[in-house]
Amino acid sequence: MKVAIYSRKLEWDLYQEVQLLIDELVAQQIDPVFYAPFYQQISQSMELLPGWKTFSESAELGEEIDCIISLGGDGTLLDTVTLVRNKNIPVMGINFGRLGFLASIGKENLTSAVSALVNRTYVLDKRVLIHLDSNIPLFDGLPYGLNEFSIHKRDIASMIKIHTYLNGEFLNSYYADGLILATPTGSTGYSLSCNGPVVFPDSGSFVITPVAPHNLNVRPIVVPDNTVISFEVESRSDQIICALDSRREIVEKDIQLAVKKENFTISLVRLNENNFLQTLRTKLSWGLDKRN
Repeated sequence: MKVAIYSRKLEWDLYQEVQLLIDELVAQQIDPVFYAPFYQQISQSMELLPGWKTFSESAELGEEIDCIISLGGDGTLLDTVTLVRNKNIPVMGINFGRLGFLASIGKENLTSAVSALVNRTYVLDKRVLIHLDSNIPLFDGLPYGLNEFSIHKRDIASMIKIHTYLNGEFLNSYYADGLILATPTGSTGYSLSCNGPVVFPDSGSFVITPVAPHNLNVRPIVVPDNTVISFEVESRSDQIICALDSRREIVEKDIQLAVKKENFTISLVRLNENNFLQTLRTKLSWGLDKRN
């Protein structure tokens, strides 16, 4: 069995957990393949066997990789998705960050997580992605995201007007600081912080959420995920910001943008005892009111 390991730069106080994970993989006869910059970071401070392989880009992840482990928070897992692409490699997110909606496996469960990999007792959650079409190339040839696509005004510019269409039919003109199009997975992220609804991962829908709308009667709306959502932007500034998950680009305001469901999915590894409802209760502290 071969497992890839991806992480951004980790703090020193997390090295003990990383060493525990590596030791457990070795004990279970699992061959780790490290993201090269991460391997260089930890190689001087940890007990690593010589000759372990590394990878630097998506093309080096072949069919022999059974799973990729993301060590970090949700942002790290979103980076991992850009490496996996359409390779159908399951992603196991181990939370070394803060909230951890996507990287839902706690670092205290490292041993049980490795055991689940070996015995294949985990559950795979298929997550829908969004695909961005535009009249100019964006996001380095990776025009897809797991959480959301958003349009924002730039810096301290005035609010923008975003004309929004569903399958070519006019929906609304949003006067706002921006607009978010979230997947069900992304409904618990940026969209939620802007008062968007929580949507179950298998609901087959997208959420359109305005950011600081000028009209107070404008509310988020849920639309089917077989819809093509297109946008036209008016702004006093010449440029706007487009963001796809944690990546962003500054573009001209007359850019043509359309978002639809991607034609492939991402599989997130979940331990049997965890599910979406449990994650909601834990991460959002639901049910912890002392009056209950």
